[in-house]
Amino acid sequence: MLNGVVMSAEGMKNVTVKEFGKQPDGGAVQLFTLRNSRGMVVSIMELGAIITEIQAADRNGKFVNVLLGTNDFQTYLNGYPASAAVIGRFANRIAKGVFKLDGVEYHLAKNNGPNHLHGGRKGFAQVLWKGKVIDSKDGSAVRFTYFSKDGEEGYPGNLEVSVTYTLTEKNELRLDYEASTDKATVVNLTNHAYFNLAGEGDILDHQLFLTAESYTPADDGLIPTGEIAPVKGTALDFTKGKRLGDGIKAFLPKINGYDHNFVLGEDGKMKAAGKLVDPKSGRVMEVQTTEPGIQIYTGNHVNHRAVCLETQHYPDSANQTAFPSPVVRPGKPFKSSTQFTFATVP
Repeated sequence: MLNGVVMSAEGMKNVTVKEFGKQPDGGAVQLFTLRNSRGMVVSIMELGAIITEIQAADRNGKFVNVLLGTNDFQTYLNGYPASAAVIGRFANRIAKGVFKLDGVEYHLAKNNGPNHLHGGRKGFAQVLWKGKVIDSKDGSAVRFTYFSKDGEEGYPGNLEVSVTYTLTEKNELRLDYEASTDKATVVNLTNHAYFNLAGEGDILDHQLFLTAESYTPADDGLIPTGEIAPVKGTALDFTKGKRLGDGIKAFLPKINGYDHNFVLGEDGKMKAAGKLVDPKSGRVMEVQTTEPGIQIYTGNHVNHRAVCLETQHYPDSANQTAFPSPVVRPGKPFKSSTQFTFATVP
């Protein structure tokens, strides 16, 4: 039900739906709020399948929103610069806005200097998804679906996409992506969530741990060179944990922080990717994913107020055959899962 009426059904506990705002054409945009018995709250709206809040407790049981977001729908319509939207069809960059697939060259928007970024001028982050509360044995869940037409943003194939958000009783937020096509295409889906486990201020004192022992070096346009290089002995080594502010200092003044892809492995199985810790509040966020890479971005355009941990295929993998392939074909759907688990330390 709409307009603020609470939805409830057997197996669909702890989910509410209300109208969050209206599009310029008058169409309503619904906001879905998931809760568990431990007090966690996650809200996601239909525009861009954007997460608007994640309420998580500190070591003393105090809840704050650990995600950059806003309660003002118009702010999102105006292009809020730190929205936790679903990114697609292709997250991150494609060099020169061009890729070739099965002998055909496809031309995309050049919306990041000479390159294509995050699916184009609109991408999946600014389209209206259709949300539906679903029955899940794992917790409170909502599934968002979108149909991307053949040729949208220059990509081939009619693509049926879904993203399911599930909040469990173990304080896990799981994102399950699926996409099927009627024509060979490339798919690389992620969520561009901006996390600040303190709930305010900057993230310079946050500590980041990553399992990645290598990364993909890139040129000045952040297009990978094709090399896989070890992180050991560089400012990119998070294998033993490091304060983000200390790492950022290594890049100043040439660049303003981290915006790097780390290599996790391409077995397709759920695996530990990393952990983010805010020592002051005691909040901890662990990340697991089936994806082969993770982009660490320290909110450089928002003054390091948050950090993104974007699970993904490598940037420009549509052009670089040595990288894990992002190609999806009819009858062989894309599937990917990422899980954020929230806890505390003393």
